[in-house]
Amino acid sequence: MNNPKKSFRHELKYYLNAIEYIALQEKVSKYLALDKNSVNKDGYRITSLYFDGVHDHSIYDKNNGYFQREKYRIRIYNGSDKKITLERKSKRGDFICKEAAPITRSMYDAIMKGDFYVLENAENLLLSDFYAALQYRNFRPVVIVDYIREAYVYDFGNVRITFDKQLNAGINTIDLFDEHIISQEILLPEQVILEVKFDHFLPDVVRQLVQPERHVRSTISKYVLCREVMIQNFN
Repeated sequence: MNNPKKSFRHELKYYLNAIEYIALQEKVSKYLALDKNSVNKDGYRITSLYFDGVHDHSIYDKNNGYFQREKYRIRIYNGSDKKITLERKSKRGDFICKEAAPITRSMYDAIMKGDFYVLENAENLLLSDFYAALQYRNFRPVVIVDYIREAYVYDFGNVRITFDKQLNAGINTIDLFDEHIISQEILLPEQVILEVKFDHFLPDVVRQLVQPERHVRSTISKYVLCREVMIQNFN
């Protein structure tokens, strides 16, 4: 069975207003390369279906500030089923680890129908763990999170600078491919989420561009923001 060693990295998050975003984006775009997956200058669309247990431990672990926590999600890009990825995001204090494994559309459809046995004999450890979470820990799909990501990369230090915009929660469905999804905007129109991700160190050239010390760091979870809206709507 494939059992890769987990690799943790830094992840810093900040809220930006429109003026801060425009000024920073102009500087970053001059010196860093736009992510190759971008479909235009605004980036690309990410839509994720998050899973949680019956006791909503993923949301409560985050809100209670637990040192160790993890989330499962199925993610697509630009609304297409050509690339569907199961991801597990683990957090240990200020460090994060993202593991990913591809799944097919037929596997996705089976999972959504509750036919978890499609994962039972998976050789990939992540798929095997996800099967156990579904079958024995009663994990279920709970909310769709959708946003536009403008991402820039810097190879030295494996740096990613991302601006996440137009954050929406799907409030009437848990199907990523539902053509009739109704979304509710989560952020104010002028708000942008800045994320700075890197391995062991943030290179000086990037630090001078972003100047993270000038921004107020936040413990932002797009999942929690969207899930709380869902809970409010159905109470």
